[in-house]
Amino acid sequence: MSLFITSLNSGSNGNCYYIGNDTEAVLIDAGISCRETERRMKKLGLSMSLVKAIFVSHEHTDHITGVPGLSKKYQLPVYITSATFQNSRIPVQDHLISGFGPNKPVTIGGLSVKAFTKSHDAVDPHSFIISYKQLKVGVFTDIGFSCNQVKKYFKQCHAVFLETNYCEDMLEKGGYPYHLKKRISGDKGHLSNTQALDLFINHRGDHLSHLLLSHLSKNNNSVELVNDLFTRQAGATKITVASRYQETPLFTIDGAGPALKAANRKYTRSVNLQLSLFQ
Repeated sequence: MSLFITSLNSGSNGNCYYIGNDTEAVLIDAGISCRETERRMKKLGLSMSLVKAIFVSHEHTDHITGVPGLSKKYQLPVYITSATFQNSRIPVQDHLISGFGPNKPVTIGGLSVKAFTKSHDAVDPHSFIISYKQLKVGVFTDIGFSCNQVKKYFKQCHAVFLETNYCEDMLEKGGYPYHLKKRISGDKGHLSNTQALDLFINHRGDHLSHLLLSHLSKNNNSVELVNDLFTRQAGATKITVASRYQETPLFTIDGAGPALKAANRKYTRSVNLQLSLFQ
């Protein structure tokens, strides 16, 4: 029983996240081209034949650019709310459009995809929880603040794509106009490093094995800064910074979270020590 996850791209130039098991997978958003999605999946040994659906979080172009091409070429259903579809104006064939509602799971083979509303400057934005048996993966990006739903679902997850969009100091001192700084840092904007770190420290479950830091700003953040900030608090959780230029490795989520792995390592060391006494 495993889930396999990767960020194919993450940032204002395009967002696309792959979550699947051995027989089926979904894409959460498709903000890079069909060709680039195919190329990056092939590098990871992933087949497009496993992808059974695309789920769209909201209508901003960095989340939908590749949706029409992928949907048409592979006849993939696109799960999107009616308000988001009307505002996105993406040319997807009618028979491939499917709706979803908040807190109403959609079944894709053995996967269950549940959406919940989030705070962002879009018409009808949603975050997602993807479940397979007891495993849960969250996609929490493009959110202005950590609402109670985010905190609740974050605690349940074995792996999370979590937005760490900007460093407050870099944004404040940077060259963006005042109105854009207010939009980014507002309750309908993006999560800062500090906000994301607070969520990680105070609301993670013992079984959170992988945290993929996502949607970093090109101008108001730093890969090194974010990686150092979270690694210092990581414990046994694996920290990965998702790139805006390439795919991450393919990670296996198997439910053996940090607490269990740490206990197993301790047990193994104890056994090895006892055995060495008799050699």
